[in-house]
Amino acid sequence: MDFKNFLDQITEPFQALRNKLFAKVYLAQTVSLLGDAFTWVGLALLAYQFGKDQAAIILATALTLRVTAFILFSPFAGVLADIVDRKKILYGTHFIRMAIVACLPFVTEVWQIYVLVFLMNVFNAFFSPTYRSVIPQIVDKKLYRQAIGLSAATYQLLGVLGPGLAGVLAIWLGAREIFIVDAATFVIAGILLLSLPKDFLKASKQDENIKKHTITWQDVTKGSKLLFGNRDVRFALFIELVSAMAGAFILVNTITLVKSGLDLTDRDYGLIMAAFGIGATIAAFVSGAVDKTRSRRTSLILGALTLGLAISAANYLNFSLLFVFWIIAGLGQSLAEIPSETLIGENIPEEEQGKVYGSHFAFSHLWWAIAYPIAGYLGTTFPESSFLYGGLLALILLIFVYLFLRPRNRSGRARIGSTLI
Repeated sequence: MDFKNFLDQITEPFQALRNKLFAKVYLAQTVSLLGDAFTWVGLALLAYQFGKDQAAIILATALTLRVTAFILFSPFAGVLADIVDRKKILYGTHFIRMAIVACLPFVTEVWQIYVLVFLMNVFNAFFSPTYRSVIPQIVDKKLYRQAIGLSAATYQLLGVLGPGLAGVLAIWLGAREIFIVDAATFVIAGILLLSLPKDFLKASKQDENIKKHTITWQDVTKGSKLLFGNRDVRFALFIELVSAMAGAFILVNTITLVKSGLDLTDRDYGLIMAAFGIGATIAAFVSGAVDKTRSRRTSLILGALTLGLAISAANYLNFSLLFVFWIIAGLGQSLAEIPSETLIGENIPEEEQGKVYGSHFAFSHLWWAIAYPIAGYLGTTFPESSFLYGGLLALILLIFVYLFLRPRNRSGRARIGSTLI
């Protein structure tokens, strides 16, 4: 009986695929994410071709441009998703990104990489919030958590498997040729999007006047006001700041820890990062079953606490223990991030969700833009204790968020324990 319950929990997220519209959009997202993995592996190899000494600088700059594009444009994308046919946004931005990727094999200068990466992620900033705002519209409320959990789990899983597959293809095809395969994945995903019904996901409109509505600064700021105005959503957003701070240390400094601190190989680095992805994937799949309303804040706090504690010890572990701790860190990362999107779907009116998803997308990436330089500075200045400082910083942030931003009941006293927080 217990084993049956366990199987039910593991397979629960897949129930959302019974919805044919969601299944088709989800498959398009999966193929697109695989294409993104090809893009970044190809860029890494391309950067290496421009000079080994410059590769890190090129990739760091490209990553900064990527996040900058998200921050600048995703709030406008959320507004657009509320007043324009969302199907058109999805396949329009998707095919533009495909065309940009197709240009990458012909790059001859570093500045061309920067321009193409920035443009590609400008349109990605429109695609991703629109995709997120689609899920509440096409999935029954009782399956919404499962759909979010499945999407998040797929994102984490392809984050582990995608680069590995891309690396194998790159060995066979070469650094530039891999972008052709990348473009092919965009074609497949685009065909899936184009096959959606004609009346699929038109924006919410109260009357004909709204059809003529233009994007204003008030529309953009409204998404942020709604995002910060709901106490549960606001709390989840700032927990994501804690998660980003700890996660940035994992993404930026694990390579130095494994290769310089432990004197190990690229293969060992891949295994350690795979452990982090595996932990995140497990938590994402299970979260649909355990992430009920009463436990959601517990998930946020427990996830951030687990993540902060796990990375704090990293500088003092051998390979085997680091592998285990990175699985735990991955579990914490998913527990701290997944409830945020679910809370938006449950607390924000449907006609306003596009704006809020856009603002959330921008602020969640702003947290990473803040965290990356801090992780890089501490990793360079204090390589032997960078994770300890990073973990302490994340835990201090968590204490601040818990003390000053946690939702309270009407009496002003915080709910605590397994049922009350």
